[in-house]
Amino acid sequence: MWRASVLTIFPEMFPGPLGLSLAGKAMAAGAWSLDVVDIRNFATDKHRTVDDTPAGGGPGMVMKADVLGRAIDAAAASDARPRLLMSPRGVPLTQARIEALTLDAGVILICGRFEGIDERVIAARGLEEISIGDYVLSGGEIAAMALIDACVRLLPGVMGAPASGAEESFADGLLEYPQYTRPQLWEGRPIPEILTSGDHGKIAAWRRAEAERLTRERRPDLWARHFGARAKPASPE
Repeated sequence: MWRASVLTIFPEMFPGPLGLSLAGKAMAAGAWSLDVVDIRNFATDKHRTVDDTPAGGGPGMVMKADVLGRAIDAAAASDARPRLLMSPRGVPLTQARIEALTLDAGVILICGRFEGIDERVIAARGLEEISIGDYVLSGGEIAAMALIDACVRLLPGVMGAPASGAEESFADGLLEYPQYTRPQLWEGRPIPEILTSGDHGKIAAWRRAEAERLTRERRPDLWARHFGARAKPASPE
């Protein structure tokens, strides 16, 4: 069973949306499990303090190394699962990385707060910093939910049709082509005729062309990588 362990000072945020829809049904069916660890339980003072002022001065607070270190040790002392710190300065999360994470036994996710966590914990506990985008959230909890949801939907049996995970954005380096469904005409806008033609070859070609068009227009970074990979000559055997 794929297992997600989340370390947070707001355990009441979980499972949240992870308890609904595909992820919730999969959890109820035993396809994955969720453990939530309250970092405050590892504080030693009566106020359950988890943060302190930054060394060297500056605004905000920093999560304490001793408290967070104890929490990580209690949750995953001899656990081989990847230890991921949700952080805006981390490596960008990609679909390829999500697919790789589903092949592990699960993930251990540390949710930072305030100005971040003591740098010594990252080194001492082998944390890998992961970012879900170039913006800053109030904490790592929402980012952790996004990562878990992206993984769970790829676990065997979670999505009804196996092809659902193959024909979507990023699956082959492109954004997904436009989707339509009935009614045939809506507010004067018809479904493109080719999609109701029954010609599967032409439909596949149209979808490919639309995926390439959208990628060129909206994500030139992805298009450059895709075009470069497509143009690269095969290595001689």
